[in-house]
Amino acid sequence: MGTLHRGRQSFIFDHHPSILAASAIGGKKEQEGPLAAYFDYTNPDTKFRQPTWEKAESKMQQMALDAAKEKLKIRYEDIDVLFAGDLLNQCISSSYSVRDTAVPFMGLYGACSTMAESLCLAGMAVNAGYVSLAAAMSSSHFATAERQYRFPLGYGGQRTPTAQWTVTGAACALIGTGGEGPYLNAATIGAVWDYNIKDANNMGAAMAPAAYQTLRAHLDDLKLTPGDYDLIITGDLGAVGKEILMDLFRKDGVSIGGVYNDCGTMIFDLQKQDVHSGGSGCGCGSVVLCGYIMKQLQKRKLKNVLFCGTGALHSPTALQQRESIPGVCHAVSIGVERR
Repeated sequence: MGTLHRGRQSFIFDHHPSILAASAIGGKKEQEGPLAAYFDYTNPDTKFRQPTWEKAESKMQQMALDAAKEKLKIRYEDIDVLFAGDLLNQCISSSYSVRDTAVPFMGLYGACSTMAESLCLAGMAVNAGYVSLAAAMSSSHFATAERQYRFPLGYGGQRTPTAQWTVTGAACALIGTGGEGPYLNAATIGAVWDYNIKDANNMGAAMAPAAYQTLRAHLDDLKLTPGDYDLIITGDLGAVGKEILMDLFRKDGVSIGGVYNDCGTMIFDLQKQDVHSGGSGCGCGSVVLCGYIMKQLQKRKLKNVLFCGTGALHSPTALQQRESIPGVCHAVSIGVERR
């Protein structure tokens, strides 16, 4: 047993599940950002013609699943299992989005790491032969996150420089056998790390240590170096967390700057869009991966990518009780060739 296990936290996909199709949906602010051309659909109406923001987020997931499904020309009944999650209590955006589809559903909560978590699980299910086709999906919405985690939008509270802007977006990837890639080659499951950060407006600092620990584990377990990847991307530390992560590696005498970037600093123009430290939310990493990165892989402009979803595992209740914010990070190795 354990022949696919590598080191303490990593494993390989020996059957190399393929990302057969992917889609990315965005909102108004995302439409105005530097990656606008890589979305399948954007809408200037933040409610997506729905009566509430929560229903709008659920609608985005429906759209993401449908867009990926149409690219592959399949039906709902062809999807063996859907792994999906979001930021809202009881993951209502995800469960409500598929309640009329009869697709077998497994709801996940990994905060902003959810897309990486869902890719890990979808890849495992396909690689082991339990299913032929799995879907991985996640979403977030600026207004739903603000309502749940921070202040009513009408409150008009000032945002600190370390604060991030929750992305209004949803993305879906269909994972199966065959196909021409990109392929899932390996993954590393992160542990929960807590460095006693208690500021909910500085999630980058809370998540960066978890990203560091998972990246170190991935490289050590699989005997790799940062240079083995064209791109190592976290989602989403923002500008503050990104610099902390790079500094942690500098202390090890390792430079990742040449191949490293963060979805939270890519999705918006940090100088022009007034998002302070950058983007965040389950939709941030997922739309950058399923939009921009997927297209770069398909065009062979990128060949090997390490996608590291980072999540701040806090809740309003925990913060009201003056708890700290634990972080987690899961990493998935995606390549145009089987490795």
